[in-house]
Amino acid sequence: MPISRSFRLPKPTDSDLPSRRRLLAWSTLGAATLASAALAGCSDSSGSKNAAPQPSDGPNDSFSPAAPEDPSAAAGLPSPTASSTVAARTKPVYKVHDLLPNAPTDAIALTIDDGPSPVYTPQMLALLRKYDIRATFSVVGSQAHANKALIKAIAADGHTIANHTMSHPQPFSKRSDAQIQAQLADAQSVIVDAGAPAPTLFRSPGGDWSPAVFAAAAKYGMVPIDWDVDPRDWSRPGVPHITEKLMAAHPGDVLLCHDGGGDRSQTLEALKSVLPALKSKGLTFVTL
Repeated sequence: MPISRSFRLPKPTDSDLPSRRRLLAWSTLGAATLASAALAGCSDSSGSKNAAPQPSDGPNDSFSPAAPEDPSAAAGLPSPTASSTVAARTKPVYKVHDLLPNAPTDAIALTIDDGPSPVYTPQMLALLRKYDIRATFSVVGSQAHANKALIKAIAADGHTIANHTMSHPQPFSKRSDAQIQAQLADAQSVIVDAGAPAPTLFRSPGGDWSPAVFAAAAKYGMVPIDWDVDPRDWSRPGVPHITEKLMAAHPGDVLLCHDGGGDRSQTLEALKSVLPALKSKGLTFVTL
């Protein structure tokens, strides 16, 4: 992935603060276009866990704190408040039992990121219904705002919804504290406005963590979650590769897949065989 050596963060202004006046107005077309660009090349578990993420000049870094705003878009939206019930962590949750100590010993968790997508999320939901599996959807605020009916459908099917920022900027930890908090707060507001419970889980874009990110998650009452099985399905490596990686799951693992950010047909095709196969191995799917 090419690296831009001329990357510069914009100087924070008062408009960067996480207030309702600052909530981005996302039209259906504009949100889908920007989010698709921002989500390209979403997750890289090897890069995020073993090396500091580097700024990119590709479409996966289209974050702009100066994006068009419409103050009226904030009218009536719930405003997330700081929470004193969640302590700031120094690392995210990688394993099911780190978050759910009383979960079955054979429990695994399927997490699905970057949606909802009007093309792939309905197919994902139908597949999960077929095999009676509940998952954890890490949704992007812009996508949630553009596809409110899908947020309601995810929640109605009993899946957990996690906050995955408003526009999926990368590298996330390189933003200012105000920008990080605004990304979480704005996403939290639109997810609730779309008809889902306020998320209590947060996943950072690309698994990119820092003390500021942990602090922001705790401020809004969310536990940071990561993963430990990554087939890199976002890169479309082929159905056999995705299948092989997911089939290697063990009890306690958190699996990462995607329903948004691009063509997810390979992911869906792989899961058609992986989900029943993992269940037949005696593994129990749980939500985080």
